[in-house]
Amino acid sequence: MSSEPVNVNDFKELARNALPKMYYDYYAGGAEDEHTLRENIQAFHRITIRPRVLVDVSQIDMSTTILGYPISAPILVAPTAAHKLAIPEGYSFWYLAYLRTDFHATFFLDDICDLSGELATARAAAAANTIMILSYSSTCSMEEVASSCNAVRFFQLHISKRRDISALLVQRAERIGYNAIVLTADTPRLGRREADIRNKMIGFPVKNLEGLMSIDVESDQGSKLEAYYNEMLDASIRWEDIGWLRSITNLPILLKGILTHEDATKAVEAGVDGIIVSNHGARQLDFAPATVSVLEEVVHAVKGKVAVLLDGGVRRGTDVFKALALGAQAVLIGRPVLFGLAAKGEGGVRTVLEMLKNELEISMALSGCPCIKDITRSHVRTPDHKLPSML
Repeated sequence: MSSEPVNVNDFKELARNALPKMYYDYYAGGAEDEHTLRENIQAFHRITIRPRVLVDVSQIDMSTTILGYPISAPILVAPTAAHKLAIPEGYSFWYLAYLRTDFHATFFLDDICDLSGELATARAAAAANTIMILSYSSTCSMEEVASSCNAVRFFQLHISKRRDISALLVQRAERIGYNAIVLTADTPRLGRREADIRNKMIGFPVKNLEGLMSIDVESDQGSKLEAYYNEMLDASIRWEDIGWLRSITNLPILLKGILTHEDATKAVEAGVDGIIVSNHGARQLDFAPATVSVLEEVVHAVKGKVAVLLDGGVRRGTDVFKALALGAQAVLIGRPVLFGLAAKGEGGVRTVLEMLKNELEISMALSGCPCIKDITRSHVRTPDHKLPSML
């Protein structure tokens, strides 16, 4: 492969070469046998595009809005943890040796070296005129990210066993200008990520929790990260908790982790402003469905009452096109951003976003769709879709 990537997939191998195995596996791995991890991508491959010809596509407009916020293309940055792990190999091993001495929620990575992490990702998203969803488990604080650039951004929330901490995080996000809360619903506990167990994956600095929480865990076998999160996450979270979240913030709420029409209906009834069809990057329940395979089910259930977005398996502009045709308003990308960051820093993230936008533009032109609203269900054929007989 050329040293210069020509598509998003090329960044994966560059990231593999740049990162310690522990960190690459943490970014790239999925749950158990990784069936869903593979299926997220392969399900897109089984959907074909039905292009229309003799349409004026001399001008292509990819712009759209999410919750009323304009973006240049329907491609957002998904919430992914620990961007500061995407650092040069030498620093990574130095950091690894440092972390092996202790495990708690508040490491001070800045004491080791000056690394941009989520700040670089935020700047790249702003340059692309799109929205970054900052992870609860970011290695830069929400305040640092907010001050890094002027852009629309959302904050992703896990509800912890200590509701006062969850409330403080939401209030901080609202106070410093975050524009929405993305509540992750599919993580009552961490999935079984066997690569992390084999690597004895260690912790990383959850900067948003500095001064709020410190959990010491003993884990003689397996992943200390898994032990930490299972100690922190609230497995008792229920639908009623969306009402609690609504009571403490005026921000829009998107619910992430919906895969069925039953839960989509409940989400609308609970009053959320949007749904993200997601299986957590196939990192939670193996053999959960590929997200694009259940997208239409969710879209039909909400009946246009709330925004529907999708993440999982998006690697090409044609994938974005297919998701839009099946009813998503936008897609989120996670691993490609991390791989771009690991390979080439902020510039790598910019390139990943630009590549997907360029591919989407070409896909729209070759499919006869001058603007986003022109992409309809009739532009794709799914494996179970049968065209009406013309006889």
